[in-house]
Amino acid sequence: MTCTYLITGSASGIGAAIRRRLEAGGNRVIGVDLRDADIEADLGTEAGRKAMAEAAIRLTPRLDGVVAAAGISHPMPATLSINYFGAVATLERLRPLLAEAPRPRAVAICSTAALLPVHDAAVTACLAGDEAAAVAAIAEQPDLSYMSSKRALSLWLRRTAVSSAWAGAGILLNGIAPGVVETGMTAPLLRDPEMVKLIAQANPMAVKGFAVPEEMAELAAYLLSFEGHYMLGQIIFNDGGTDALMRPDAF
Repeated sequence: MTCTYLITGSASGIGAAIRRRLEAGGNRVIGVDLRDADIEADLGTEAGRKAMAEAAIRLTPRLDGVVAAAGISHPMPATLSINYFGAVATLERLRPLLAEAPRPRAVAICSTAALLPVHDAAVTACLAGDEAAAVAAIAEQPDLSYMSSKRALSLWLRRTAVSSAWAGAGILLNGIAPGVVETGMTAPLLRDPEMVKLIAQANPMAVKGFAVPEEMAELAAYLLSFEGHYMLGQIIFNDGGTDALMRPDAF
């Protein structure tokens, strides 16, 4: 059966790899990105989020799956707007289209960065849905923007996936927490020997070499197509062992 999926961040990196894999399987994919996409929208703004949802509704009466993959890693407040508020808006505003599908699935791209130190006030403001307060809080420590955005997204996912609006409606929401992935966004960092040393300290791995986007796409494709109804609210760490090394006593 041909399915229709929507992927944000579809023009590059993990989002592009997911799109390629799904289309190779004969599925229809609606891509969302700033450019080079079926829907061009800035998910870091309310206007962009509204435009994305309205365009999706015009393009299809239902969605079999949604992947919130758009994100940036810059140490600035806008990272919260894109990574958290953009992702949550994507999932929540497209939920009515998912509810029309016979076996709807949704995936958020989280991160092992959620395990690192965060700005607690910014995370709290995110979960309260107060974007202005979150942006103001993270401006105090912009270097914590990425980690805070991913911690907030992970917590939102865990709490939301089991709600009546999601699980109760048969929409299974799960997440992927990638470790270090070789993409256009990380390429400059991975070419810097000193940065690679710092990355190794923050992201210890049990295997050699970093991941490639296709490894995340493989998992995303499974989470969008598995047949059971019992797996939801899970954040799967596809990270070379980082989570197990950092939290050996947590499961």
